[in-house]
Amino acid sequence: MSAGAALVTGADNPAGIGRAVCRELARRGQAVAFTLRVPADPAACDAIVAHLRALGAPLATGLAVDLADPGEPEPLLAAAADALDGAGPLAVLVNNAAHSERDGYAALDAAAIDTHFAVNARAPMLLSCGLARSLEALAADARPPGRVVNVTSGQFLGPMPGELAYTSSKGALEAFTRQLSAEVAHLGMTVNAIGPGPNDTGWIDAGLRAELVGRFPRGRIGRPEDVAPLVGWLCSDEAGWVTGQVIHAEGGFLR
Repeated sequence: MSAGAALVTGADNPAGIGRAVCRELARRGQAVAFTLRVPADPAACDAIVAHLRALGAPLATGLAVDLADPGEPEPLLAAAADALDGAGPLAVLVNNAAHSERDGYAALDAAAIDTHFAVNARAPMLLSCGLARSLEALAADARPPGRVVNVTSGQFLGPMPGELAYTSSKGALEAFTRQLSAEVAHLGMTVNAIGPGPNDTGWIDAGLRAELVGRFPRGRIGRPEDVAPLVGWLCSDEAGWVTGQVIHAEGGFLR
């Protein structure tokens, strides 16, 4: 476990990667703040908090946020840090939240580009740099090793037709991962990305499932639980010498 508390964005989907990462960090004894889209159901949020506490999180909190709003990242970091203050400084960030709509060259327009980049690139960039600044402001002997993990989509491993805005925004996030890792290394902070490949989070219909399953050597599609332990490890002290990497946890998916 890494010292400090964690913020995971995009935990709305009960069957999603964000929720699985929250559970993994909780089992590792991490205090966890998570984001939900506005408007969030308070009862559902409370149920997630209770579950994470039962798994081992010393503290947990849910925060409703619109990550497409450029003014949200700074207050989000402050709110997460305040809510988890008893567990130490906020030091871990998992940028999982994403916006995805199919487009393709015939449908792509400026609004689609802006919406995808706002959530998939701008928000993670602002959150990551805000976390680095907050850690830099701490005394060196009180500074936990920061960890940032960005979720990308394997967009440089092969084309994803009909996903121009989405893949371009995720490509920007991958480039940012490599660049930021060098800038913040002197803080003891690591910045990495993971590519989960096609993952069974509820979006795969029967036809696509039949098409995809034969391309996985294990004979099944990837699950959030396949990815979450990798994220947990990248957020741990043991992964302190791994930075600037994009790690594809795809079960050997054949493109």
